[in-house]
Parts: sequence; structure tokens; C-alpha cells
Amino acid sequence: MNPNASPLQRSCRVLLWVYSIAVLAFLMAPILVIMPLSFSSGSFFYYPLPGFSLRWYEDFFTSGNWLPTLKNSLLVGVSATVLATVLGTLAAFGFWRTQFRGRAFVFALLLSPMVVPVIIVAVGMYFAFARVGLANSLIGLTLAHAALGVPFVLVSVSASLAGFDVNLLRAAANLGASPLRAFFRVALPMLAPGIFSGALFAFAISFDEVVVAMLLTGPDQRTLPRQMFAGINDNISLTITAAATLLIGLAVLLLLTLEWLRRRSARLRGVTA
Repeated sequence: MNPNASPLQRSCRVLLWVYSIAVLAFLMAPILVIMPLSFSSGSFFYYPLPGFSLRWYEDFFTSGNWLPTLKNSLLVGVSATVLATVLGTLAAFGFWRTQFRGRAFVFALLLSPMVVPVIIVAVGMYFAFARVGLANSLIGLTLAHAALGVPFVLVSVSASLAGFDVNLLRAAANLGASPLRAFFRVALPMLAPGIFSGALFAFAISFDEVVVAMLLTGPDQRTLPRQMFAGINDNISLTITAAATLLIGLAVLLLLTLEWLRRRSARLRGVTA
């Protein structure tokens, strides 16, 4: 705190800290309530905990209902992330290198899955995929999640390209490198933090998505979020809290990875993080 600040400024700063901590506590409260329940030895959602147990994690990893859904989520998430990353990176590079009429409209169209309500996107994809036999399949769900992830990759890579020096590509061309070789040897290493950041967002969107999964998958293609949603409606079990805790851990891991990528990107640009 600034020692030269007036009493009013100090009071406002203290109030700002109190307000920020209160908002953070409000946002974190549901997480802090759910996580201890996953270690409860009881069978109901209540406090105080009757005891400590790992039975719900054991049920999650041994049950025939939960583990296949985790495998489906990982399979769809990784596949959709790879597809979204490739398409989003190429689209961002194309927008950066070329100017054409209607460029802003096409860019906004590619970003539309970020702003359009997901239920509208899900219904549209269901009717489109049902015509070509991709409904009730993991392939259809992968394509749908890839479409949802492309805007995040596009935005992340476009932000990285904003500070990229095009003269580096020209220098590579003068040295005899083909455009493709220049992209992989010069541009790609510099853009890697932005690409990986967009890929992480795409994976998080796919792994956590439930609305599209409910419309495009059948009983044999359930993902983890859909299984959790069905478990809440059909048979409430504390295994749901174990699954939720694992998802929270995954989210924390993704956030830490994003922070590491941000610092690495800052170092590459010569900025003190």
C-alpha cells in the first residue's frame, strides 16, 4: 500500500480487497462444498461428514457406467481438439495473410459458436448430422465439438499473430525456404504458445460440454458430463461428487498450463512477465 495515500484512498483500497475476497468466496463456495463430499463414507449429501472414505473414487474407476464415459470424453476431447487446432490455426493464418471482401463477415461467422446459445447450435447440428447418419455417434460429436472449439483457437492464434513480424517469413523466403517450410520452421515455433492456449480451451469446451452431447449421442456413446447429468436425474450417488472433483482438478491443471504458456509467450516476446 502506498504510504503517501490519503485515508480515503486507503479505505477504498481496503473495501476493494474485501469486496474482491467476498466475490471470490461466493464463486468458490460450490466447489469447496462439493469436494469434501467426494471423500465421505456416507451415502447422502450432508454435513458433517460421517467419516473419510475413497469408496466413491473406487466406484468411479471400477463401475461399468462411469469409466466408459470418461474414455469417451477423452477420445472425443482429444480428437476434437486436434481437429479444431488445425482448422483454427490455418484459418487465423489465412486471415492474417490475406485481405478480401467480406473478410469481417466470414471472421464473425467463424466466431458465431462462441456467442450463439449452445442449445441453438446443438439443435442445428442434430438436424444437419441426422441427414447424413452422424447422429448417435462419437464421430458426429467429435465434429460438433471441433466446431465449438475452432473459435477459441482462431482468437488465440490471431492474438499471437498480431505481434508476429512478417519480415521473418520474407527472410526465410529469401533464403530459399518454401512457404510451407517457412511456416513450420519460423512461424509455428513463435506461435506455439497461442496455438497451445487455444487447444487447451478447445479441449476444455469439449470435455465439459453436455447439451450437444445429449442430442448427438445415444446410450452407448455417453460422455462424462452427460453421465453426471443423467445420474442427477436418475439415481443420485456421491460418485457424482468424485467425478466433479476430478473435473475440478483437470480445470486447475489446464489453468496452470495456460499460465505457464502465458509466461513463456512473454519471454519469447522479450517482455518481463
